[in-house]
Amino acid sequence: MRDLGRITAEILDLTVENVRPGMSTKDIEEYAVRLMRERSVDPAFLGLYGFPGAMCISINEELLHGIPRPDKIVNERDLVSIDFGLKRGGWYSDMTRTFCVGEPGELAARLLQVGSEALQVALSAVRPGATIGDVGYAVQSFVESNGYCVVRKFVGHGVGREPHEEPEVPNFGKPGHGPVLKKGMTLAIEPMITVDDPDVEVLSDGWTVVSVDKNICVHFEDTIAVTEDGYEILTKK
Repeated sequence: MRDLGRITAEILDLTVENVRPGMSTKDIEEYAVRLMRERSVDPAFLGLYGFPGAMCISINEELLHGIPRPDKIVNERDLVSIDFGLKRGGWYSDMTRTFCVGEPGELAARLLQVGSEALQVALSAVRPGATIGDVGYAVQSFVESNGYCVVRKFVGHGVGREPHEEPEVPNFGKPGHGPVLKKGMTLAIEPMITVDDPDVEVLSDGWTVVSVDKNICVHFEDTIAVTEDGYEILTKK
């Protein structure tokens, strides 16, 4: 999983660097798939629960599960979330980054900062003996103290031999509640943040999840392992 995570991070970084205004989300996906083939890894999401893409690419008010499409064009100052996983040898990875195409506006810059920091806050709560509630509470407290909202309808999860495993890892919770973290557990931790309203809805395509107030949102995710005294990020170069 460490090796697969390194490849995941490498492909995501290269893909983000390649995104330009005027590209379609299908163009972005095709570029990433070429990188996957060069590295002899397979997209974990293609066909998963019937999903039609190799990765999820969501723009602005789209939080999750955006289907790559040739008619979905990326523009200057758009917020883009790329969420994807890989599989190889019976193991899975999962990773997401939200970024701005060009210079972000004031709200987008602030939301990106809080989202990125929320992931680090979540990881700082990970250690053997801590609970899932500790992790969720850490994220929720941090995000809400900055004036934003955590999404409750979608959560992080275990990942390993399957792309989605127990336990669920919400971005809200109560300290001391929920499953206890143990050394060797591998988790996808993924803060999802909206501006004014935590509620989201699924569009008519049956996949794309958007904020109900149609404001921008961000999503950050890493696959991590619980270690003897904390955690190790597996999705890093």
